[in-house]
Amino acid sequence: MFFARVIGKVVTSVSYQGLKGYALLLVQPMNERREPRGAPVIAIDRVGVGPDEEVFCETSKEAMLGLPIEDVPADAAIVGKVDRVDLSVA
Repeated sequence: MFFARVIGKVVTSVSYQGLKGYALLLVQPMNERREPRGAPVIAIDRVGVGPDEEVFCETSKEAMLGLPIEDVPADAAIVGKVDRVDLSVA
């Protein structure tokens, strides 16, 4: 699981049937200080977020849990919206 910021929307004319009804968003992974970390990732929007929002994403097989069609070919899914990160709590 990782933090990210929504930086764009991916528009497709044709996509896998299991992705029907889901937005594909471009997210920039971030570290705990909200600094960019690594390359942007395309993620399935499972929660309905908007541009520039901070989110947390799941990767690998876990990203596809709960989708109506099993084995959807995707690497990441947005599974929540970040309201706050408190680094003082350990």
